[in-house]
Amino acid sequence: MADNSSAKQLVKILIGAAWIDGQIQPEERRHLQQVAKDKGFADDAEIQLLLFEFRTVEPKECYQWIREYLGEHPTSEDFHDLIEAINAVVYSDGLVAMEEARLLTNIKLIDPASASSEPAFNNVLKAVQQLYQRWLGYQN
Repeated sequence: MADNSSAKQLVKILIGAAWIDGQIQPEERRHLQQVAKDKGFADDAEIQLLLFEFRTVEPKECYQWIREYLGEHPTSEDFHDLIEAINAVVYSDGLVAMEEARLLTNIKLIDPASASSEPAFNNVLKAVQQLYQRWLGYQN
């Protein structure tokens, strides 16, 4: 997923993840500005509208972007890369909103590697444990 349209889609997803709790926090915005710059989209009109809150991103839209980004046959690596990128945004402000935790959990639940022989409950439990451990790391 290294082409230019996928890279832009990823930036949009990250902005959507920051929006998922209703607003982009200042720390999230700084992180997203750096990501947009690193990916070559700092001056992209659509990215600017989203990033500077001239247009809101509804959770439903963010989930749709994720489905489009992953496509029909995503690999475990695709999921891992997406989760890591979203984690970086979500944890940039030191707080994890319930909506952000739910987004990460939902992505982990559709990862084919997580859906092996373990029941969905165990996957959710692992995701919550990982979020909690990261949160504890930010508290120290």
